[in-house]
Amino acid sequence: MNETEQQPMVLTCPKGLESLLAQEITDLGAQNVKIGVAFVSCEPDHVLGYKICLWSRLASRVLYPLAHFPVANADDMYKQLLEINWLEHLSDRQTFRVYFSGTNDDIRNTHFGALKVKDAVCDYFRDKTGTRPDISDQPDISIHVRLSRDSVSVSLDMAGESLHRRGYRQSQGVAPLRENLAAALLVRAGWPELMKQEDGALLDPMCGSGTLLIEAALMAADIAPGLLRNSFAFEKWKNYQPEKWREIKADAQARKLAAQESEAELTLIGYDMDEAVLNKARDNARRAGVMHFIHFKQQTLNELHKEKGLPETGLVLSNPPYGERLSDEVAIGSLYSAFGRLVKQHFANWTLAIFTGNPGQAYQFKMRAHKQYQFFNGAISSKLFLYSISQGSSDKAQAQAQLEETKPNTAAEYEAATLGEGAQMICNRLQKNLKKIKSWVKKQNTNCYRLYDADMPEYAVAIDVYDKWVHIQEYAPPKSVDPEKAENRLRDVLDAVPVALKIDRSQVVLKQRMVQKGKRQYEKQDKQEQFFEVQEGDCRFYINLKDYLDSGLFLDHRPIRTDIGKWAKNKDFLNLFSYTCAASVHAAVGGARSTTSVDMSHTYLNWGRKNLALNGLADTHHEFVQADCVAWLEEAQSGKDRYDLIFMDPPSFSNSKRMLDIFDVQRDHVKLITLAMGLLRPGGTLVFSNNLRRFKLEHDALKQFTIGDISAQSIPQDFARNQKIHQCFLIKNPS
Repeated sequence: MNETEQQPMVLTCPKGLESLLAQEITDLGAQNVKIGVAFVSCEPDHVLGYKICLWSRLASRVLYPLAHFPVANADDMYKQLLEINWLEHLSDRQTFRVYFSGTNDDIRNTHFGALKVKDAVCDYFRDKTGTRPDISDQPDISIHVRLSRDSVSVSLDMAGESLHRRGYRQSQGVAPLRENLAAALLVRAGWPELMKQEDGALLDPMCGSGTLLIEAALMAADIAPGLLRNSFAFEKWKNYQPEKWREIKADAQARKLAAQESEAELTLIGYDMDEAVLNKARDNARRAGVMHFIHFKQQTLNELHKEKGLPETGLVLSNPPYGERLSDEVAIGSLYSAFGRLVKQHFANWTLAIFTGNPGQAYQFKMRAHKQYQFFNGAISSKLFLYSISQGSSDKAQAQAQLEETKPNTAAEYEAATLGEGAQMICNRLQKNLKKIKSWVKKQNTNCYRLYDADMPEYAVAIDVYDKWVHIQEYAPPKSVDPEKAENRLRDVLDAVPVALKIDRSQVVLKQRMVQKGKRQYEKQDKQEQFFEVQEGDCRFYINLKDYLDSGLFLDHRPIRTDIGKWAKNKDFLNLFSYTCAASVHAAVGGARSTTSVDMSHTYLNWGRKNLALNGLADTHHEFVQADCVAWLEEAQSGKDRYDLIFMDPPSFSNSKRMLDIFDVQRDHVKLITLAMGLLRPGGTLVFSNNLRRFKLEHDALKQFTIGDISAQSIPQDFARNQKIHQCFLIKNPS
C-alpha cells in the first residue's frame, strides 16, 4: 500500500470550472496544484482543507487522501482496506457512508463495490473493538472510494454535504443554477473586477430564485460561503484541529465585518415575471444575509429598460430558459431575440453575459460575442457568451424601435433587410409561393395549406400554414450532411418565416419529422393542450400543433375529404384508421345517413367527437369505435352492418402493442381491402389511400374488384411538388 503523503488532496467541481478552481485554491495557499477533468488536486493539508471548505465558491467536495493501492479483484480490495487504521479517523460510535465510483472486470457495479468497502470497515471495527459503526444517509464520516482500472484511492470527504449547497437556498425555481456554477459565471463575466468600482452594477432580468445575484452579493460583501453552513464533516474527525478552525473562521468573520463597515456601494437588481418565484429569491437572500444589497422587482422581459440612477457601465448577466424539446426552439429563439434587442436599446456601454444550455440560439442576440466559455450545467453542455454593447449599436437599436413605433408596417421590412443570405433566399421563396397560391386557397375556402415542401433541397423542411399559425417540420437530414450546416439552415428558415408571413415568432411551431414506430405514433410530444379552429371547405376542425407529431389534419387529403362530403349524402359511411375523424365530419356535413369511425387511439377518437360537435352535429347517428381496425374488420364480416362508402387510410407500418400483430401496408393491403369490400353494399365504393412511397397495389390478387387509380387528381395544388405524398384508389365490386 502506498504512503498517504504521496497522494494528493482532490477537489471536485463541475466540468468547465477546473482552471478557475485551481487559481482559487492557489490563492488560498495550495501547493503543487494540478488540473484534471472535473477536479483539481494539490498537496494534502488539513488546515488548507478547512480554508477551502470555508472560502471556496467553486469546489463541490474536498477529498482528503487515506490510501492508494493496486487491486487484483474485490477480495483483494477488501483485504487491503482492512489494513487502513480506521481508528485514527472515526470511532465505532459514529456513523458512516460509502461513496464508490468506477468499475472493472471483477467489480462490475458501484453498489457491489460500496458493499465490499462497507464490509471491510465494519469487520475492521468488529475485530478491533468488538462493535461496528452504523451506516447512515446523514453520516458523521463520508468515505469516498474511486476504482480506476486496477487501482483504488480511498479518501474522506472534509465537507460532508456538497459545498455548492451553501444553506441559503431552501426555496428554488423550476431550473435552479448550482451555486458554485453561478459563482464561476460571475468570475468569467468580470464581476470581481466590476464590484470593486465605485458604481459597480449587476442586473439579472430573469433572476428566478436569485442565485446569481446572491452569489454576486456574497462576493462583493467578502462573505465566505462556508459561514452560511452549520457544520462541516471534518469537525467530527478524530484528528480535527479545533484551534486552527476557530482561527480561520474568526478571520472570515472579521473580513465580513470590515466589508460591512466600508462605504462601498453596491447595485444589484433582479427582475422576474413570477411574483411567487421572486418571493423565493427574497427568502434565499435573507437567509444568505444579503437581502439589503439586492432590489427584487416583478417585471416581464418586455418591460426591460435602464432605470434612473443606474451607472453608465455595468453587467447584465442572466441564465434564460434553455428549452428541453425541439418544439421549444422557436419560443426560445423569440425570447433571446427580444432580450438582445432590449439590452442593445437600453444598456449602451454595459456588458451582456448570457449563460445558456442552448448555445445554438445565441445567434438570435444579433451580436458578436467577444468571449465565450464552455461549461456544463449538470450533464448539459452549456456556454457563457460575453457581449460588449457599444454606443453605436445602442443608437441603432433605439432608431429601429422608434421606426417600428411610428411605422409598424415597416418592422417586417427592417427584419428582412437584416436577414442573412440563406434566410433571405428562403424568405423570397416563401413570398413567391404565397403570391402564387393565394387565390387558389381562397377558392378552396380554407385557411390551412402547405406553403413550402423542400422546394430548395438544402432547406429540407415542410412549412404548413394553419390560419395565424405556422407549422414547420424538419426532415431529419441524412448522415452525410454536416449536423452544424443542417442546424444553421434550419435557423435560416426560422428567421425567414416570421418575416415572409409577417407574423410573430411565437406563432411558429417547429418539429423534427422522423420515423415513428409502435406506440410512439400515438404518444404526446408535449402537454400544452393548445387547440384552435381552422376552416376546410364547409367544415371546421380543431388543430393542435404542439402536443403531437401531426397537427390533427392531413392536409394532402383535402380533395378526397371534399369528395367524400359530396358522395356521402344519404349514405352509411365507414372511416377506418380514422385518426381525428376529419373524413367522417365531411361525410356528416355532406348529409351522410350515418358515420362509423374506427381507430386504435382513444385520444384521437375523442378529438373526432370534438370536431363533430364543432360543426354542430350530435352523436346520434355517428359512432366512434376504439379497436384494432384489422381485428374489427374480421369480426364485422359476421355482423349485419354494411356501408355504402368506406374510406381507409392505414399507416405504412405499425408494431404498436395495442395491435394484435405487426401491420405492414404493402404486405397486408390485399387482406385489408378484401375484408373492407366484404362490408360494402352493392354499388358501394371503397376509397383506399396510403402514404408509402414505394407502395404497389397487387392488382392480380385483387382482380375480382374494379379498381381506379385517382392518385393524381387527389393531390391538391399545394402538394404539387410532392406527387408521391400519397396514393389513392377507388375500388368497387363489379356490377
